[in-house]
Amino acid sequence: MAPTATTAIWLLAALAPAAGGPPPPAASGCDWPQFGGQQRDFTSPETNLARSWPAGGPKVLWALPLNKGYGGAAVVGGEAFVFDRAGSDDVLLCLDRETGRELWRFAYAAPGKVAPPGSRCTPAVDDRRVYVVGPLGQMHCIDRKTHQPLWKAQLVGDFDGKLPRWNMPQNPAPYEELVIVAPQGRAGGVVAFRRADGKVAWKSPFLPGMITGSWQGSYVSPRPADIGGVPQAVIVTAQGPKTNGSPACKGLLAGVSLADGAVLWTYDGWQCDLPIPAPAIVGDGRIFIAGAYDAGSAMIRVRKGGDGKFAVEELFKTTVCGCQVQQPVVHDGHIYAVSNGKERREGLMCLDLNGKVKWHTTDSKFCSGAPEGLPNFDNGNLIVADGMIFIADGATGDLRLLEAGPAGYKELAVAAAVVGGQDNKPVWAPMALSHGRLFIRGQKEMKCLLVRAAANPSPPAGR
Repeated sequence: MAPTATTAIWLLAALAPAAGGPPPPAASGCDWPQFGGQQRDFTSPETNLARSWPAGGPKVLWALPLNKGYGGAAVVGGEAFVFDRAGSDDVLLCLDRETGRELWRFAYAAPGKVAPPGSRCTPAVDDRRVYVVGPLGQMHCIDRKTHQPLWKAQLVGDFDGKLPRWNMPQNPAPYEELVIVAPQGRAGGVVAFRRADGKVAWKSPFLPGMITGSWQGSYVSPRPADIGGVPQAVIVTAQGPKTNGSPACKGLLAGVSLADGAVLWTYDGWQCDLPIPAPAIVGDGRIFIAGAYDAGSAMIRVRKGGDGKFAVEELFKTTVCGCQVQQPVVHDGHIYAVSNGKERREGLMCLDLNGKVKWHTTDSKFCSGAPEGLPNFDNGNLIVADGMIFIADGATGDLRLLEAGPAGYKELAVAAAVVGGQDNKPVWAPMALSHGRLFIRGQKEMKCLLVRAAANPSPPAGR
């Protein structure tokens, strides 16, 4: 049975991290230039973050009214960027980071049905340009100085694709002088555009599960990574509809060369009707993937052989963890995942790299033994920074601060209904953390919270 529109909105979630190289060194403040931050893995090198909050929560620096949507913020220098949808127009907003004041906007007409309503994309920002993809497939590159488009593309029509049932969730992934997206079309599965002029540098082949012919489909953006010394984009396609118990096609986890779009390897041991979270790049060729709709999760290792060819080894597969919307986050040898979905409610979960559950917050048929009284978090987003987990509750708008570690759930602080109110939910958009500011979006507003330590000297407000 197909999922409802409300439960399917993740469309934002499936995005990609920058390829190659270690994370930047720790700093008291840094930019958040794209979905998931500098490495697109939902971790931040920022330090000097508060370990407790005042009773009312972190100070709200500003609140910006927005239309319904699921696109998060990107923050570069003193500017924050957010993608909105007003009526039948897609709108890119550039804001002053400290005040929320609108500095400029770029809007274009995009008539058509968007259900559920709202944007899906987190902008990708470099020193000169902003890249966005609208829910109907229009991609634009905007000049930060002139505020005008430098180039544009139509990801459905230009590549013989099909608009997914719940619209286009792509979040552009900059890589060197390219920007990578996955139209999943017959004339281009993954596509690299030249940042400067929008010309297509390469296109990958169309792969099984990119178009299924039914509600099944992949909402995952490419995930750049360096595996075996080869820069590549990890992509996920969907299992097709079943006939007489067998799927029309198997979905794939695959690596696509960032040099020329060639398919380097594939793995079909894990299947999902509606993959949404991006894979987590663990290191040493390991990739963790999780999904809902009875998909569970799996860890594979991809190795490059002496002959230059890649081989895939399945390390484990488990039913105890499955994420419908948000991407699992890897930190200090452990995986943190919001293991909730249409068929499961384990809440926030911590696993080791062998797939063993260290702790989780609520019980389900897949995993039991959680302490009583802990929050479930619905499909809220999380960020790991300075040894702590910032996590939003997708159903209530609560924001919680946790100690990151395998010993158990340890709550440091809680701020109730930061973006609360029935008309402000669900709170599923990805958060952003930059220069001690946390950006969190509900269905009617975005708020900027001051979470730097010096600004929050009050005693702990949590457990």
